[in-house]
Amino acid sequence: MENRRNPRVNRPNHNRTNNSRPQFRPEPDEMVFGIQSVIETLKSDQQIDKLYMDKELSNHDIQNLAFQKRVTIQRVPAERLDRFTRKNHQGVVCLIAQVQYVKLSNVIADVFERGEQPFFLLLDRITDVRNFGAIARTAECTGIQCIVIPGRGAAAINSDAMKTSSGALNHISVCREPELTETVKYLQDSGITVVACTEKSSRDLYERTTNLTGPLAIIMGSEEDGISPELLRMVDTHVKIPLLGAVGSLNVSVATGVVLYEAVRQRSMQIEPVE
Repeated sequence: MENRRNPRVNRPNHNRTNNSRPQFRPEPDEMVFGIQSVIETLKSDQQIDKLYMDKELSNHDIQNLAFQKRVTIQRVPAERLDRFTRKNHQGVVCLIAQVQYVKLSNVIADVFERGEQPFFLLLDRITDVRNFGAIARTAECTGIQCIVIPGRGAAAINSDAMKTSSGALNHISVCREPELTETVKYLQDSGITVVACTEKSSRDLYERTTNLTGPLAIIMGSEEDGISPELLRMVDTHVKIPLLGAVGSLNVSVATGVVLYEAVRQRSMQIEPVE
């Protein structure tokens, strides 16, 4: 989520060309390639962060194993796989997870068993690895118990993310869910209020009626277009960060810090909502 004040403010168009941003290239020890190697990795206990397959390739073994392990296959042109490695990848490359993903249901149960109130963070299509790492660092510092990411369209949790998080990803649970819409519904059914931070909101983050106490999950949206409309329709409420200067947006990691620390402030004071 880039919290925007004025959608007409001139800013660079990052979608003009594929060369407008650095091309992602994993480190050799972060990936496995080749059909048999990927199959064996899928059969093992090793968790997979990303699974890329040539859009022209069909392999039922890989597809069935990926489905069983809830790993989303991302169909890409062969040229993209060639950028990952110059060796014979046979049309498939998987990236090894640098963290151990956990089940959201287990996290919720553990939080309630400890007598704590849930305080979760959902990231809708945050694709920049360094943004993700910075967000994870802030989330851990503010007491977030779990970061939830979608199975598709999220930044790879690789060595860059680990480094940018300053080790925070070793101390915070990360859940990867196939569909964030289902996740939001599950959180709400579990008694957790879901709040979206979006420039589309009419409610100021610092209004007296803004309540960020109690069981809470905050959603932050992508660097490009914020939170998806479908998720915005589902949340319990939404807030915006006031922007008082000439620049029309905040970096998503900065915006996340602003919102999380306002929640920390309210939760530490046990503010009662204003009727």
